[in-house]
Amino acid sequence: MDSPTVRESSTQDGLAPDLPTKVHGLVLRELTIMDADAYYKLLDSNRGHLTRLGDYQAEGKATSEWVREHLSTASGASLRYGIRLNDELIGRVDLIAVDPPRYGTGYWLGEARVGAGYATAACAVLYDYAARTLGATDIFAGVTHGNAKSVALLKRLGFEPVTEFENYTRFHLSLVR
Repeated sequence: MDSPTVRESSTQDGLAPDLPTKVHGLVLRELTIMDADAYYKLLDSNRGHLTRLGDYQAEGKATSEWVREHLSTASGASLRYGIRLNDELIGRVDLIAVDPPRYGTGYWLGEARVGAGYATAACAVLYDYAARTLGATDIFAGVTHGNAKSVALLKRLGFEPVTEFENYTRFHLSLVR
């Protein structure tokens, strides 16, 4: 996959770099406490969408205080990115440092933005960055049974199902070519 140019964040406070995608105007930017109001607004308007299949229960119950605490907690070696379209926060994608160089991932878009390829583009650029910059070798994702759109997204990115659990399927993407 061709990788877009990574632009370093404009601040000097150690933020993760911005990651532009192949979609015009679609950029990943680290979620920070400065995003609390916009993130809460996005969560609040998508509660049913986020919890429909049993996922994102904490976000579905989020208060503005929970969001502030969540975003003020350091993510450690994990990456917490907001998906932004023309500077509007439309979703989130995470790279979870479970056992580096093996990582987990999670992602979601506001319901109004699903189906336009934004999540696929966001995940692709993040996983490419993880391989090139962090030395990631594997990405794992769990998808709740019934979430056909998420399964399709992972398959487009090259993930394969590896384990079936009672409530979800674990998928794997090898970044070693």
